[in-house]
Order: sequence, then structure tokens, then C-alpha cells
Amino acid sequence: MMPSPLNNTLTTTLPAPVAWSRALAVVSLSGLLLLGLAWELVLAPTGNRTWVLKVLPLAVPMAGLLKNRLYTYRWVSLMVWLYFTEGVVRAYSDVGWSATLAWVEIILCLLLFAACALQVRWRLKQARQSTPEEMP
Repeated sequence: MMPSPLNNTLTTTLPAPVAWSRALAVVSLSGLLLLGLAWELVLAPTGNRTWVLKVLPLAVPMAGLLKNRLYTYRWVSLMVWLYFTEGVVRAYSDVGWSATLAWVEIILCLLLFAACALQVRWRLKQARQSTPEEMP
């Protein structure tokens, strides 16, 4: 029985585009996580450290991305827009260091979305190509 391209695990070798987009997604999600923690705790604290809780949902999909689960890539590509929106609002409303951090957040969100979208597209295309044609 041939393994499905939709259920890749860490033990199988991934095609180059899939491996590349997976690495980009993991790195950009890690960057968003670290940026959010550093931003609220050290770099530009707002005075209320409970805002760091907004970063916790970013830790949830990390396991799914590392296990290369297609479903995780799909919902992360939707969730990332919440952080993108926060970055845009803060980039235009904050000044100084906080505005610069907001632009970094925007870039990381766009990279994460692109990586997730490419991952889903390539893996679904690969799945369609590997399924045998049905006979009429």
C-alpha cells in the first residue's frame, strides 16, 4: 500500500517544495511566537503584562506543523490574519520601536500565510496526481 501524500510524517522524505514551505512555516511561526513574547514582556511593554496571553494560541499549531499535518496548515492560514490585523493597527497607531516591531509582525504573518498556502496547494496537487484514474 502506498502512503498518501496528505499524511506525511517525519519519517518520509518530502519533496523539495513541501519541505521548503514547511521549514518557512515553522520558522515564521516560531518568529511570531518569540516576537510576541519579547514585545509584550521586554521590548515595548504596554504596562499590562497580561497582553502576553495573546501569543499563547500561536503555540498550539506548532506540533501540527512539525508533524506536517495538512489540517493544521489550513487553519493556521486563517488564524494568522488576526495577528496580521494587530500588526497593521499597531504599525499605524504606535510610534517608535513598537511601530517597527509591528512591521516585523506583519512580514512574519505574510511569510507564514504564504508558506501555509503553498504547502496546502502542493500537497493537494500531489495527492491528485498520485490517485489512480477511475475507470468509466
